[in-house]
Amino acid sequence: MKVLSAAEIDAALDDLALIDRLDTLFRAGCEMPIRHHHPIREPLGPGSADAMLLLMPAWTTGQSGGSSGRVGVKVVTVFPDNGKRSLPSIYGQYLLLDGSTGATLALLDGTMLTKRRTACASGLASRYLSRPDAARLLMIGTGALAPELIRVHAKVRPLEEVAIWGRTATQAEALAARLSASLPEAIGRPITVRAVGDRAAAVRDADIISCATLSNTPLVEGEWLREGQHVDLVGAYTLQMRESDDRAVQRARLYVDTRAGALKEGGDIVQPIGSGAITDAHVIADLFELTRGQQAGRAAGDVTSITLFKSVGAALEDLAAAELAVEMAVEATAR
Repeated sequence: MKVLSAAEIDAALDDLALIDRLDTLFRAGCEMPIRHHHPIREPLGPGSADAMLLLMPAWTTGQSGGSSGRVGVKVVTVFPDNGKRSLPSIYGQYLLLDGSTGATLALLDGTMLTKRRTACASGLASRYLSRPDAARLLMIGTGALAPELIRVHAKVRPLEEVAIWGRTATQAEALAARLSASLPEAIGRPITVRAVGDRAAAVRDADIISCATLSNTPLVEGEWLREGQHVDLVGAYTLQMRESDDRAVQRARLYVDTRAGALKEGGDIVQPIGSGAITDAHVIADLFELTRGQQAGRAAGDVTSITLFKSVGAALEDLAAAELAVEMAVEATAR
């Protein structure tokens, strides 16, 4: 059994290769049961916060070329009180199994795997939905996903400028300084990175707006949007959270990673459906339909449509990333 640490996964995965792998697996499809949520009541005793155990399985079976397929499951724990003990609230591990025997092939760090596949799912959506000439990105949020999303968007589109907005200005400034030094080398060209304080003005100025927060109130307002923009909503993964208001989803052409997930768990979609601002018919396509050509993304030359992509995560994405990480790690070892 191969064991891959966070650093080894990060080194093994190439963003564009992972986007290609996600495209291939969304097109081919796989078995993907609904994720399992198991509450753990008061793990530290009466009065402590409830924890959560999540299981995300997916598998492929006998495919062309003699491949036996793979089985994978991500195990995630969420313990909100960990912060009081200076521990991460979320831990994750990914188990990759042989599809014909069930034998264990690899154990991978689930946190890094999740960060890399989440950013690349947004990159895949951007390939279909953002303007090919997009030059300005606004990143709303300064957490662990922010630098991943910025790097991927800069590889997918010829970005010249990145603006970063955060609730804490010093964190936005620190991230901008760090990326000003590292991002040009990562993407292979010069790029300007700066922190901004006026969120509304920054939204109006951007070609792509990416948002990765835990906000319960909208951060992207529809009245701020202009023609030709692409909105990438990655945070707000519960029904109570949202990063966009009703007007934003009303004005935009809506896309999701999976209909089953976004229409059940994504507050940015479920809340406006519940209020009557939109219906589920407003969701044009998910990544299955986009990659298979069953529904259209942004048409060539379309500089007027506003597109909005909402992701909540899918076990298929974990499986694709785990397979690629193991393949690349094995190849690197053999060299």
